[in-house]
Amino acid sequence: MTTGMTRRGMLATFGAALATPAFLRRAAAAEVTLRLHHFMPAMTSTQTQVFEPWAKELAEASDGRIEVQIFPSMQLGGKPPQLVDQVRGGTCDMAWTLTVYTPDRYLVAETLSLPFMATSAKQTSAAMQSLMSEFGQNEYRGVKPLAFHTHAAGKFHMSKAAVMGASDMKGLRVRSPNKTTGDLLARLGAEPVFFPVTEMVVGLSNGVIDGCCLPYEAVPALKLHELTHEHSAAASGARGLYTNTFALVMNERVYERLPDDLRGVIDAASGPVLSDRMGSNFDTSEEVGRQAVLTAGNAIHEIPAEEIARWREAAAPIHENWTRKLEQAGLDGPAIMARANALLDGSTS
Repeated sequence: MTTGMTRRGMLATFGAALATPAFLRRAAAAEVTLRLHHFMPAMTSTQTQVFEPWAKELAEASDGRIEVQIFPSMQLGGKPPQLVDQVRGGTCDMAWTLTVYTPDRYLVAETLSLPFMATSAKQTSAAMQSLMSEFGQNEYRGVKPLAFHTHAAGKFHMSKAAVMGASDMKGLRVRSPNKTTGDLLARLGAEPVFFPVTEMVVGLSNGVIDGCCLPYEAVPALKLHELTHEHSAAASGARGLYTNTFALVMNERVYERLPDDLRGVIDAASGPVLSDRMGSNFDTSEEVGRQAVLTAGNAIHEIPAEEIARWREAAAPIHENWTRKLEQAGLDGPAIMARANALLDGSTS
Protein backbone atom coordinates (compact mmCIF):
# COMPACT_ATOMS: atom_id res chain seq x y z
CA MET A 1 0.00 0.00 0.00
CA THR A 2 2.79 2.38 0.91
CA THR A 3 4.61 1.61 -2.34
CA GLY A 4 1.43 2.25 -4.36
CA MET A 5 0.84 5.59 -2.70
CA THR A 6 4.44 6.60 -3.33
CA ARG A 7 4.15 5.68 -6.98
CA ARG A 8 0.93 7.68 -7.35
CA GLY A 9 2.53 10.61 -5.58
CA MET A 10 5.51 10.48 -7.91
CA LEU A 11 3.23 10.35 -10.95
CA ALA A 12 1.20 13.30 -9.69
CA THR A 13 4.34 15.33 -9.11
CA PHE A 14 5.66 14.46 -12.56
CA GLY A 15 2.32 15.38 -14.15
CA ALA A 16 2.24 18.73 -12.35
CA ALA A 17 5.73 19.49 -13.59
CA LEU A 18 4.71 18.75 -17.16
CA ALA A 19 1.66 21.00 -16.80
CA THR A 20 3.83 23.93 -15.66
CA PRO A 21 5.16 26.08 -18.53
CA ALA A 22 8.85 25.51 -19.18
CA PHE A 23 9.86 29.11 -18.59
CA LEU A 24 8.23 29.03 -15.11
CA ARG A 25 10.03 25.77 -14.21
CA ARG A 26 13.34 27.31 -15.27
CA ALA A 27 12.65 30.59 -13.42
CA ALA A 28 12.67 28.68 -10.12
CA ALA A 29 16.43 28.29 -10.60
CA ALA A 30 17.08 31.80 -11.95
CA GLU A 31 20.60 33.13 -11.49
CA VAL A 32 19.42 36.73 -11.56
CA THR A 33 16.20 38.12 -10.10
CA LEU A 34 15.38 41.67 -11.16
CA ARG A 35 12.72 43.69 -9.33
CA LEU A 36 10.82 46.08 -11.60
CA HIS A 37 9.00 48.84 -9.68
CA HIS A 38 6.35 51.19 -11.11
CA PHE A 39 3.58 53.54 -10.05
CA MET A 40 0.55 52.33 -12.00
CA PRO A 41 -1.93 49.58 -11.03
CA ALA A 42 -1.21 45.99 -12.03
CA MET A 43 -4.13 46.08 -14.49
CA THR A 44 -2.56 48.81 -16.61
CA SER A 45 -1.88 47.69 -20.16
CA THR A 46 1.82 48.50 -19.86
CA GLN A 47 2.15 45.78 -17.22
CA THR A 48 -0.20 43.22 -18.76
CA GLN A 49 0.69 43.75 -22.42
CA VAL A 50 4.36 44.80 -22.21
CA PHE A 51 6.13 44.07 -18.92
CA GLU A 52 4.66 40.61 -18.26
CA PRO A 53 5.32 39.29 -21.79
CA TRP A 54 8.74 41.00 -21.76
CA ALA A 55 9.63 39.26 -18.47
CA LYS A 56 8.57 35.92 -19.96
CA GLU A 57 10.68 36.54 -23.07
CA LEU A 58 13.76 37.44 -20.99
CA ALA A 59 13.30 34.21 -19.04
CA GLU A 60 12.99 32.17 -22.23
CA ALA A 61 15.89 33.88 -24.03
CA SER A 62 18.15 33.33 -21.02
CA ASP A 63 16.98 29.71 -20.56
CA GLY A 64 15.49 30.67 -17.21
CA ARG A 65 18.56 32.43 -15.84
CA ILE A 66 16.79 35.84 -15.67
CA GLU A 67 13.62 36.35 -13.68
CA VAL A 68 11.83 39.71 -13.59
CA GLN A 69 9.50 40.31 -10.64
CA ILE A 70 7.05 43.18 -11.16
CA PHE A 71 5.93 45.42 -8.31
CA PRO A 72 3.12 47.81 -9.39
CA SER A 73 1.47 50.64 -7.45
CA MET A 74 4.69 51.54 -5.58
CA GLN A 75 4.57 48.25 -3.65
CA LEU A 76 8.23 48.61 -2.66
CA GLY A 77 7.46 51.91 -0.97
CA GLY A 78 8.22 55.53 -1.68
CA LYS A 79 6.61 58.03 -4.05
CA PRO A 80 6.61 58.02 -7.87
CA PRO A 81 9.13 60.91 -8.12
CA GLN A 82 11.64 58.75 -6.22
CA LEU A 83 11.69 55.84 -8.68
CA VAL A 84 14.91 56.71 -10.52
CA ASP A 85 16.71 57.30 -7.23
CA GLN A 86 15.36 53.98 -5.96
CA VAL A 87 17.00 52.28 -8.94
CA ARG A 88 20.23 54.18 -8.39
CA GLY A 89 20.24 53.31 -4.67
CA GLY A 90 19.29 49.65 -5.09
CA THR A 91 15.77 49.65 -3.63
CA CYS A 92 14.78 48.06 -6.93
CA ASP A 93 16.70 46.90 -9.99
CA MET A 94 14.46 48.48 -12.65
CA ALA A 95 11.81 51.17 -12.66
CA TRP A 96 9.29 52.62 -15.08
CA THR A 97 8.75 56.30 -14.44
CA LEU A 98 7.37 59.55 -15.81
CA THR A 99 10.06 62.17 -16.38
CA VAL A 100 7.66 64.98 -15.45
CA TYR A 101 7.45 63.62 -11.89
CA THR A 102 10.82 65.32 -11.40
CA PRO A 103 10.37 68.54 -13.43
CA ASP A 104 13.47 70.13 -14.95
CA ARG A 105 15.72 67.23 -13.88
CA TYR A 106 15.80 65.43 -17.24
CA LEU A 107 15.39 68.30 -19.67
CA VAL A 108 16.00 66.50 -22.96
CA ALA A 109 13.69 63.66 -21.94
CA GLU A 110 11.02 66.16 -20.89
CA THR A 111 11.12 68.09 -24.18
CA LEU A 112 8.51 65.97 -25.92
CA SER A 113 6.04 66.60 -23.10
CA LEU A 114 5.67 70.21 -24.27
CA PRO A 115 2.30 71.15 -25.77
CA PHE A 116 1.75 69.99 -29.36
CA MET A 117 4.74 67.64 -29.53
CA ALA A 118 2.63 64.48 -29.96
CA THR A 119 1.64 62.43 -32.99
CA SER A 120 0.94 58.71 -32.52
CA ALA A 121 2.47 57.09 -29.45
CA LYS A 122 4.61 54.88 -31.70
CA GLN A 123 6.03 57.78 -33.71
CA THR A 124 6.50 60.04 -30.71
CA SER A 125 8.21 57.22 -28.78
CA ALA A 126 10.60 56.65 -31.68
CA ALA A 127 11.31 60.39 -31.74
CA MET A 128 12.08 60.38 -28.03
CA GLN A 129 14.33 57.33 -28.28
CA SER A 130 16.31 59.00 -31.09
CA LEU A 131 16.42 62.37 -29.33
CA MET A 132 17.80 60.80 -26.17
CA SER A 133 20.47 58.86 -28.07
CA GLU A 134 21.58 62.05 -29.82
CA PHE A 135 21.30 64.65 -27.05
CA GLY A 136 20.41 62.98 -23.75
CA GLN A 137 23.22 60.49 -23.17
CA ASN A 138 24.31 62.20 -19.94
CA GLU A 139 20.91 62.77 -18.35
CA TYR A 140 20.52 59.43 -16.60
CA ARG A 141 23.99 59.07 -15.08
CA GLY A 142 24.18 56.25 -12.54
CA VAL A 143 21.45 54.18 -14.16
CA LYS A 144 21.17 52.37 -17.47
CA PRO A 145 18.24 53.49 -19.64
CA LEU A 146 16.50 50.51 -21.25
CA ALA A 147 13.85 52.40 -23.22
CA PHE A 148 12.19 55.78 -23.63
CA HIS A 149 8.65 56.23 -24.87
CA THR A 150 5.50 58.35 -24.68
CA HIS A 151 1.78 57.75 -24.48
CA ALA A 152 -0.67 58.80 -27.19
CA ALA A 153 -1.79 62.41 -27.41
CA GLY A 154 -3.87 63.55 -24.45
CA LYS A 155 -7.54 64.50 -24.64
CA PHE A 156 -9.95 66.48 -22.49
CA HIS A 157 -12.26 64.43 -20.26
CA MET A 158 -14.85 66.71 -18.66
CA SER A 159 -17.61 65.95 -16.17
CA LYS A 160 -20.15 68.40 -17.62
CA ALA A 161 -19.60 70.69 -20.63
CA ALA A 162 -17.38 69.75 -23.58
CA VAL A 163 -14.22 71.70 -24.44
CA MET A 164 -14.39 72.87 -28.04
CA GLY A 165 -12.50 76.15 -27.72
CA ALA A 166 -10.64 78.37 -25.29
CA SER A 167 -13.90 80.08 -24.29
CA ASP A 168 -15.18 76.76 -22.93
CA MET A 169 -12.33 76.59 -20.41
CA LYS A 170 -12.91 79.89 -18.66
CA GLY A 171 -13.01 79.30 -14.92
CA LEU A 172 -12.75 75.51 -15.12
CA ARG A 173 -10.42 73.60 -12.82
CA VAL A 174 -8.61 71.05 -14.97
CA ARG A 175 -6.09 68.51 -13.76
CA SER A 176 -2.90 69.13 -15.72
CA PRO A 177 -0.49 66.29 -16.52
CA ASN A 178 2.65 68.44 -16.38
CA LYS A 179 3.89 72.00 -15.85
CA THR A 180 4.05 73.10 -19.48
CA THR A 181 0.58 71.80 -20.30
CA GLY A 182 -0.61 73.59 -17.18
CA ASP A 183 0.96 76.78 -18.53
CA LEU A 184 -0.99 76.34 -21.78
CA LEU A 185 -4.26 75.67 -19.94
CA ALA A 186 -3.76 78.85 -17.92
CA ARG A 187 -3.10 80.85 -21.08
CA LEU A 188 -6.38 79.49 -22.48
CA GLY A 189 -8.36 80.53 -19.41
CA ALA A 190 -8.53 77.37 -17.28
CA GLU A 191 -7.23 76.96 -13.75
CA PRO A 192 -4.69 74.11 -13.88
CA VAL A 193 -4.57 71.78 -10.88
CA PHE A 194 -1.59 69.52 -10.27
CA PHE A 195 -1.59 66.16 -8.53
CA PRO A 196 -0.57 62.60 -9.52
CA VAL A 197 -2.87 60.63 -11.79
CA THR A 198 -3.33 58.10 -8.99
CA GLU A 199 -5.07 60.82 -6.90
CA MET A 200 -7.13 62.24 -9.74
CA VAL A 201 -10.11 59.90 -9.33
CA VAL A 202 -10.84 61.38 -5.92
CA GLY A 203 -10.61 64.88 -7.36
CA LEU A 204 -13.19 64.07 -10.02
CA SER A 205 -15.45 62.20 -7.63
CA ASN A 206 -15.69 65.02 -5.10
CA GLY A 207 -15.87 67.83 -7.65
CA VAL A 208 -12.52 69.42 -6.80
CA ILE A 209 -11.79 69.43 -10.54
CA ASP A 210 -14.09 69.74 -13.56
CA GLY A 211 -12.04 67.48 -15.78
CA CYS A 212 -8.61 66.29 -16.77
CA CYS A 213 -6.20 65.81 -19.64
CA LEU A 214 -5.26 62.18 -20.32
CA PRO A 215 -5.06 59.76 -23.24
CA TYR A 216 -7.96 57.37 -23.80
CA GLU A 217 -5.66 54.55 -22.69
CA ALA A 218 -6.15 55.62 -19.07
CA VAL A 219 -9.96 55.52 -19.27
CA PRO A 220 -10.68 51.88 -18.24
CA ALA A 221 -8.21 51.67 -15.34
CA LEU A 222 -9.33 55.01 -13.87
CA LYS A 223 -13.02 54.59 -14.81
CA LEU A 224 -13.01 57.95 -16.58
CA HIS A 225 -15.96 56.84 -18.70
CA GLU A 226 -17.99 56.81 -15.47
CA LEU A 227 -16.54 59.96 -13.89
CA THR A 228 -16.61 62.14 -17.02
CA HIS A 229 -19.06 62.40 -19.91
CA GLU A 230 -17.64 64.83 -22.50
CA HIS A 231 -14.42 63.94 -24.32
CA SER A 232 -12.55 66.20 -26.77
CA ALA A 233 -9.52 65.59 -28.97
CA ALA A 234 -7.57 67.75 -31.40
CA ALA A 235 -8.74 67.61 -35.00
CA SER A 236 -7.51 64.62 -36.97
CA GLY A 237 -4.14 65.28 -38.58
CA ALA A 238 -3.15 67.96 -36.08
CA ARG A 239 -0.51 67.51 -33.40
CA GLY A 240 -2.10 66.34 -30.16
CA LEU A 241 -2.55 68.56 -27.13
CA TYR A 242 0.34 66.97 -25.21
CA THR A 243 2.01 63.72 -24.29
CA ASN A 244 4.05 62.61 -21.32
CA THR A 245 7.47 61.02 -21.54
CA PHE A 246 8.52 57.82 -19.78
CA ALA A 247 11.77 56.07 -19.01
CA LEU A 248 12.47 52.44 -18.14
CA VAL A 249 15.81 52.36 -16.32
CA MET A 250 18.01 49.74 -14.67
CA ASN A 251 20.57 49.86 -11.89
CA GLU A 252 23.90 50.33 -13.65
CA ARG A 253 25.91 48.23 -11.20
CA VAL A 254 23.46 45.32 -11.45
CA TYR A 255 23.64 45.49 -15.24
CA GLU A 256 27.45 45.63 -15.34
CA ARG A 257 27.77 42.65 -13.00
CA LEU A 258 25.75 40.42 -15.32
CA PRO A 259 27.61 37.91 -17.50
CA ASP A 260 28.15 39.11 -21.06
CA ASP A 261 25.53 36.76 -22.48
CA LEU A 262 22.84 37.93 -20.04
CA ARG A 263 23.63 41.58 -20.78
CA GLY A 264 23.20 40.62 -24.41
CA VAL A 265 19.75 39.17 -23.69
CA ILE A 266 18.64 42.42 -22.03
CA ASP A 267 20.21 44.59 -24.74
CA ALA A 268 18.47 42.66 -27.52
CA ALA A 269 15.09 43.17 -25.85
CA SER A 270 15.61 46.84 -24.99
CA GLY A 271 16.38 50.13 -26.74
CA PRO A 272 14.45 51.03 -29.93
CA VAL A 273 12.71 47.63 -30.11
CA LEU A 274 11.24 48.06 -26.62
CA SER A 275 10.46 51.74 -27.20
CA ASP A 276 8.52 50.79 -30.33
CA ARG A 277 6.71 48.06 -28.45
CA MET A 278 5.68 50.38 -25.62
CA GLY A 279 4.54 53.11 -27.98
CA SER A 280 2.56 50.65 -30.09
CA ASN A 281 0.90 49.29 -26.96
CA PHE A 282 -0.30 52.78 -26.07
CA ASP A 283 -1.76 53.23 -29.56
CA THR A 284 -3.61 49.91 -29.30
CA SER A 285 -4.82 50.69 -25.79
CA GLU A 286 -5.96 54.11 -26.98
CA GLU A 287 -8.64 52.51 -29.12
CA VAL A 288 -9.69 50.23 -26.25
CA GLY A 289 -10.23 53.28 -24.04
CA ARG A 290 -12.08 55.14 -26.77
CA GLN A 291 -14.45 52.22 -27.20
CA ALA A 292 -15.10 52.20 -23.45
CA VAL A 293 -16.18 55.85 -23.74
CA LEU A 294 -18.52 55.07 -26.63
CA THR A 295 -19.97 52.02 -24.93
CA ALA A 296 -20.78 54.16 -21.89
CA GLY A 297 -22.81 56.45 -24.15
CA ASN A 298 -20.51 59.42 -23.64
CA ALA A 299 -19.98 62.13 -26.25
CA ILE A 300 -16.74 62.44 -28.25
CA HIS A 301 -15.92 65.78 -29.85
CA GLU A 302 -13.25 67.05 -32.26
CA ILE A 303 -11.69 70.42 -31.57
CA PRO A 304 -11.56 72.23 -34.95
CA ALA A 305 -8.20 72.56 -36.69
CA GLU A 306 -8.44 76.36 -36.75
CA GLU A 307 -8.93 76.40 -32.97
CA ILE A 308 -5.92 74.12 -32.49
CA ALA A 309 -3.88 76.49 -34.69
CA ARG A 310 -4.73 79.34 -32.31
CA TRP A 311 -3.75 77.20 -29.34
CA ARG A 312 -0.41 76.42 -30.98
CA GLU A 313 0.21 80.16 -31.29
CA ALA A 314 -0.56 80.49 -27.59
CA ALA A 315 1.97 77.72 -26.90
CA ALA A 316 4.80 79.39 -28.86
CA PRO A 317 6.15 81.31 -25.81
CA ILE A 318 6.19 78.04 -23.84
CA HIS A 319 8.45 76.49 -26.48
CA GLU A 320 10.67 79.58 -26.53
CA ASN A 321 11.03 79.48 -22.75
CA TRP A 322 11.93 75.79 -22.94
CA THR A 323 14.59 76.45 -25.54
CA ARG A 324 16.17 79.03 -23.21
CA LYS A 325 15.96 76.59 -20.29
CA LEU A 326 17.85 73.98 -22.32
CA GLU A 327 20.51 76.54 -23.17
CA GLN A 328 20.85 77.63 -19.55
CA ALA A 329 21.58 74.00 -18.70
CA GLY A 330 24.45 74.00 -21.21
CA LEU A 331 22.51 72.18 -23.93
CA ASP A 332 21.95 73.19 -27.55
CA GLY A 333 18.35 74.27 -27.13
CA PRO A 334 17.59 75.29 -30.72
CA ALA A 335 19.14 72.09 -32.09
CA ILE A 336 17.18 69.89 -29.67
CA MET A 337 13.89 71.61 -30.48
CA ALA A 338 14.54 71.52 -34.22
CA ARG A 339 15.50 67.86 -34.13
CA ALA A 340 12.46 66.92 -32.04
CA ASN A 341 10.13 68.62 -34.51
CA ALA A 342 11.92 67.05 -37.49
CA LEU A 343 11.54 63.58 -35.97
CA LEU A 344 7.85 64.19 -35.32
CA ASP A 345 7.38 65.38 -38.88
CA GLY A 346 9.01 62.21 -40.17
CA SER A 347 12.35 63.67 -41.25
CA THR A 348 15.41 61.42 -40.90
CA SER A 349 18.01 64.08 -41.75
